[in-house]
Amino acid sequence: MRLLEGMQQQYDWIRAVRENLFAFLEDQSPRLLHETVPGFGRGTILRTHLHVVDSYNFWMGAFAFKKINEHRDIPVHEIERAEVKYVREKFAEVDELVQRFLSEYGDRWSEPIEQDESWQGYPKTATPLLLLTHTATHEFHHKGQIVSMARQLGCPPPADDRLGGLFT
Repeated sequence: MRLLEGMQQQYDWIRAVRENLFAFLEDQSPRLLHETVPGFGRGTILRTHLHVVDSYNFWMGAFAFKKINEHRDIPVHEIERAEVKYVREKFAEVDELVQRFLSEYGDRWSEPIEQDESWQGYPKTATPLLLLTHTATHEFHHKGQIVSMARQLGCPPPADDRLGGLFT
């Protein structure tokens, strides 16, 4: 298996695990999804999930395609009124971005992408493999926070620690 095929398969698994999380979140009340849980993620379940979208957009979009000065996080007023459907739509855009990223960098995994200058203290240089690895691990870090928040709010998610719920 070529590295590109492996990275595509890995991202497909990430999407499948994300789908399991969406299915769980769709069964929760909007109040719960916006309830603040101090000390976790970005404070609420949906704010944390949308932060993951912002991270993909920054690293695999703005950074990878050298448009860091054009990057804008999702506005707070959109996050505060968001529903799971909106988050799904944002992740559909991420999926398109990741496909564009894989197409662009699929044969250049270790080739440095260098920015003209550092942006808000972030590194000037990263490889495509590092960007994909970072965004994937970052998503799962926050997935852990999201399910922990749900537990704290009295809504334990289904167990999916056996390879992310990909096998039943």
